[in-house]
Amino acid sequence: MKTYSLLLFTLLLLSSCEFSTDTNKQQAPKTNKTQEITKQLRHVVLFKFKDTSLPADIKKVEAAFAALPSQIEEIKDFEWGLNNSPEDLNKGFTHCFFVTFDSEEARDVYLPHPAHKAFVDRLLPHIDDSLVLDYWVK
Repeated sequence: MKTYSLLLFTLLLLSSCEFSTDTNKQQAPKTNKTQEITKQLRHVVLFKFKDTSLPADIKKVEAAFAALPSQIEEIKDFEWGLNNSPEDLNKGFTHCFFVTFDSEEARDVYLPHPAHKAFVDRLLPHIDDSLVLDYWVK
């Protein structure tokens, strides 16, 4: 009876273990929970263009904004896109831009930077409204 119980216990123990004979199977890398996550400050900019602005004028504004990362080293990442929400809640805002910084100090270099000021000068004749929001990524 002891042998039978020991055999049953061993079988139960073995059935609860995971065995893999697939040597090509890649395992997910283990992460160090104490590893510091880089903080990112996002600068979100939304634009509503004037009805009088021509598509060519808007394209020039888009290109000028997209050129800023190559002109301002404090910008760590940049992306943008056009609204395509079916909800019709955009209140006329059509363009969304995300500018990412490592710190508030980097953002504070960006705001008065000559390249940024030149971009704003190009933008102002075409902008009906704008919305800017900064947040720390969580």
